[in-house]
Amino acid sequence: MSEALAFFPGFRAERVTVDGVGIHAVIGGAGPPLLMLHGAPQNCVMWRKIAPKLAERFTVVCADLRGYGWSDKPAATSPLDYSKRRMAADQVGLMRALGFKRFRLVGHDRGARVSRRLAKDHPDAIEKLAILDIVPTAHIYGNVTREAARNLWHWFFLTLPAPGPELLMGPQAGVYVRLACRMAGDDPAAIEAMVKTNGGADAFHAMCADYRAGAGVDLEHDAADADHPISAPTLVLWGETSQSTGAIFDVPATWAGQARDLTFAKVACGHFVAEEKPEETLAALAAFL
Repeated sequence: MSEALAFFPGFRAERVTVDGVGIHAVIGGAGPPLLMLHGAPQNCVMWRKIAPKLAERFTVVCADLRGYGWSDKPAATSPLDYSKRRMAADQVGLMRALGFKRFRLVGHDRGARVSRRLAKDHPDAIEKLAILDIVPTAHIYGNVTREAARNLWHWFFLTLPAPGPELLMGPQAGVYVRLACRMAGDDPAAIEAMVKTNGGADAFHAMCADYRAGAGVDLEHDAADADHPISAPTLVLWGETSQSTGAIFDVPATWAGQARDLTFAKVACGHFVAEEKPEETLAALAAFL
């Protein structure tokens, strides 16, 4: 039984192999399918405060990205292995294996970047898209102010060539995960679940590969279809004081032209909106979805 189920009463766990990689998810509720993707350095447990409520209206699938949580963490042998395109394809494969060809999609942080690419690569699969607390990757790398560099230091450190970051921080990856997850709130059980799945050497290497792809091949993919906006109705929700978005960027301006039908909403909190302000985040998602 998946250890994640302790955080999702009434849910069940599934593990689906997609292109040789095992993808883990917890599933609950009934109604239209809704896929929820976490950020880094977290796992599906980040949705524990809002997924049960959403399950009253939807069949909720909280999945772990490759490299995170209880999903497999294959070593990166190519920049494509942790590209958002490959990670998105994992999730499409998961949903199809569960019997869902078309679904609603919510992503936070790295999961939001995977969600954005999924909506572009598989437009027929997405009913509605909710993006939580990110601005487009190309905008960040193209607008590096001193404040952005300080707040997003890991965007530069984790992208250094292997095995530099793995040797420097890898042995203390659990410390990094714990400190980052504490920013979401003081929930010892949830933090320990994230440290347990994401604090090892294989998980840290996968996270580095994820960020390396973000600074490389993901930018190439984004540039190639930059003139093709997301077709699904899209909500961009961010934390007003988030050090990743609201504190350093004009969020609506960064998303101009990215989708044909854009809705914006902000919450009075930091980066971890679903955990810092679950009721407000839930209300915004429920109204949109």
